[in-house]
Amino acid sequence: MTATATLTAQPANRLIPVPDWNKHHSWPPVGGLRHLIFNEKTNGFATAFKRVGRRVLVDEREFFRVVDEQNQGGK
Repeated sequence: MTATATLTAQPANRLIPVPDWNKHHSWPPVGGLRHLIFNEKTNGFATAFKRVGRRVLVDEREFFRVVDEQNQGGK
């Protein structure tokens, strides 16, 4: 398997800085996203946020996986 085939088989997760989140997605607004970050230990979103120094990045794929997972629990 070549490097190109590996990259196309499993694309990397997009990590989005919190201030840029609404450039890519309309929900949640940045204030709501910051609320999720502040309470990440208790709301299940801890795996969706990555830290590099003081910067918080949102793992886009993981964020929406957690949203779907929590949505399944409500049925």
